Amino acid sequence: MTSNMPLFTNVSQHGPLALIVLESAKELGDKIDKHLIKWMEESTGRKVDTFITPSKCPRFTTGDGKGMLYDSIRGKDVYILVDVGNYSCTYTMFETPNRMSPDDHYADLKRMIAAIGGKAERITVIMPMLYGGRQHKRSFRESLDAASMLQELYQMGVKDIITFDAHDPRVQNAEPLMGFDNFMPTYQVLKALFKKYPNVKFDKDHFMIVSPDEGAMSRNIYYSSVLGADLGMYYKRRDYTTIVNGRNPIVAHEYLGNSVMGMDVFVADDIIATGDSTLSLAKELREAGANRIFLNATYALFTEGIDRFRKAYEEGIIESVVATNLTYMKPELKDEPWFTVADMSKYIALIIAACNQNRSVGDLLDPISKIHALLENRK
Repeated sequence: MTSNMPLFTNVSQHGPLALIVLESAKELGDKIDKHLIKWMEESTGRKVDTFITPSKCPRFTTGDGKGMLYDSIRGKDVYILVDVGNYSCTYTMFETPNRMSPDDHYADLKRMIAAIGGKAERITVIMPMLYGGRQHKRSFRESLDAASMLQELYQMGVKDIITFDAHDPRVQNAEPLMGFDNFMPTYQVLKALFKKYPNVKFDKDHFMIVSPDEGAMSRNIYYSSVLGADLGMYYKRRDYTTIVNGRNPIVAHEYLGNSVMGMDVFVADDIIATGDSTLSLAKELREAGANRIFLNATYALFTEGIDRFRKAYEEGIIESVVATNLTYMKPELKDEPWFTVADMSKYIALIIAACNQNRSVGDLLDPISKIHALLENRK
């Protein structure tokens, strides 16, 4: 934390803490709750069974839904946790099971805010993967879903949005009067990588950072700076005359940077969707003489399954995919030797505790000191 103050005091300037965890984020929410319960007892001596307020978003057989709260939240500092990317949630409509889409999860979030009915002291939405975040700019006659979402939540009384590794954090400009904190999982990713691969040497003679494209440069520059490693970049040459599945297909990857021959290479991006471009890049790095290739994505979605990643691991193309648990993960990933999870529950709990106690989150936004300590411990 940012000071020697306890994580909790007996009084909060924004009212007692309450969590509302939507079904989409239940596993992550339960982990966050356990951290908060432990810190409350250690800091104040108070024993709390849970900070989670019971809630539900049931559906009628027609598909209509409603938000329901089973306890009072009057005067409380409320944090609503939602995972708009959780496609494992289902509901029945006219006797037909339907997977919940990001639109459905966003609708349930609004239902829960409506159920609060203005009785909370403050409402903060924790939405790790930003709804509509990939549609962050208009290049033709297109909707701007993330911008519309921020404006709508502000009008409903939401004071702050907490998100992680937004595709383009400039979307916050759509509603400048609402708080918007964009946290990066850098420390948690490095910690998970260090733990699973203790023999990796993070120096310029053995390790390199490579950005998969120009859009991911800022996060890769950060990794390069804190690790003191060289940085390279791939430029994606696209065919802008064609649109396939909503995007312009990649014609070729052009590499800019020092040689990767004999180097362990770390590639960081925000999202792995189909994995086409990611695995193509990894194959090119291996053909250029790279040693081990560590792929990192804050959100490893694997929208077309994990078979191709499993095959790439078996063929020695990739060493590992390091991803967070900020969104739903396929259960089978837990048994894959090439998949490494960076647990974010403690980090989110620290953010909630700091905000509830009205303390600065500056050190949490930029954990450079913790990363340096992590590197020193490795030495």
